[in-house]
Amino acid sequence: MTQRVLTGITTTGTPHLGNYVGAIRPAIAASREPGVESFFFLADYHALIKCDDPARIARSRLEIAATWLAAGLDTDRVTFYAQSDIPEITELNWLLTCVTAKGQMNRAHAYKASVDANTAKGEDPDAGVTMGLYCYPVLMAADILMFNAHRVPVGRDQVQHIEMARDVALRFNHLYGAGQDLFVLPEAEIEEAVATLPGLDGRKMSKSYDNTVPLFEGGPKALKEAIARIVTDSKLPGEPKDPEGAHLVTIYDAFATADQRAAFRADLRAGLAWGEAKQRLVDLIEAHVGPMRARYADLVAHPEQIEAVLQAGAHKARARATPFLKELRHAVGLRRMVASAAVQAEASAATKPAVPVFKQYREADGQFYFKLTTASGHLLLQSAAFAEGREAGNWVKRFKAEGAAALAGAPVSLGEGVSQADAEVALNALMASLQDA
Repeated sequence: MTQRVLTGITTTGTPHLGNYVGAIRPAIAASREPGVESFFFLADYHALIKCDDPARIARSRLEIAATWLAAGLDTDRVTFYAQSDIPEITELNWLLTCVTAKGQMNRAHAYKASVDANTAKGEDPDAGVTMGLYCYPVLMAADILMFNAHRVPVGRDQVQHIEMARDVALRFNHLYGAGQDLFVLPEAEIEEAVATLPGLDGRKMSKSYDNTVPLFEGGPKALKEAIARIVTDSKLPGEPKDPEGAHLVTIYDAFATADQRAAFRADLRAGLAWGEAKQRLVDLIEAHVGPMRARYADLVAHPEQIEAVLQAGAHKARARATPFLKELRHAVGLRRMVASAAVQAEASAATKPAVPVFKQYREADGQFYFKLTTASGHLLLQSAAFAEGREAGNWVKRFKAEGAAALAGAPVSLGEGVSQADAEVALNALMASLQDA
């Protein structure tokens, strides 16, 4: 069974070396595994919750997208898109909001942390709290459930949001599923084995600590200058040094082979100077990220290339999201109003045309299709290709059950000389005949 894995990247900053080692590199490697369908998106709506500087948001979107592409994200294999390019997500956000308990949002960690901080300062508990912050978990649930992701790689601080997404999905399924699960219940995939790089001062590498090593920003010069500031002990050249626990060695290990790690440790124990050790680290990282930096610079210089990639990804994403949202809208009662079967039967009683016919088939390309024809064989509707016969079958079932109401957004095209009205009449006639049978 194919596992859908979804990863969101909030667009409020510039990626640094720790982001690359801890998130970007392992996520790209995981996307290449067989049996995995990966979704990567720029969480730019989420960024608006944390940042009200438009220039920073715009710059971060560009830099983060360029970083993932330069680092080797294969957009032919994965779906890579901007959250803001998928309007179905915001509509789903509202559908989920309508079934989410306020009490559940009151318990969200980010909201509680803001309330606690305000209370400690003697301010109003909700001072500075926006509805974006308060409802953040619902939007995150919409991101996940829109594509029915099975797994969502997160740190431990985000596990609660996955649990909330599961709770919301369960409630929606119960209220509107009519015996079937509209949403998959996602699982949090906690990245225990992913490396956490220390920063220049030994604490976790983080912009909030101002202790990061740049990934691409500033070029080789900025990389060398940052590594020169890594805190080490005061042992002089020639004195043996203990590599265990040294922040410099931890960063070196993230890029080195097993043989390189062993040799580096042996040289430190033999008295390698810290200055030379830092230069070796610079050389090692530069060999790894230098080619990527060149690709990154080219992408940043040509943002239209990035936009084209994101739009192609949005097209792929919406091919899934649009029909699924139609199904969800129908489930909650937001349906097209069509003439009843009795009215249609009365209107057509004089002629009683033969009922149209659906046909499912598989072409030589291995893809599955369906078409709707008149009783005499004239083509009314032709479907797009489906990877699985079950997908084609599900659409045929919808048309038979919903008639013309299922037509909007369906992956079909009209036959030659056939109007939208012709197709709607045929579909409703088919639905009516099945209901009368």
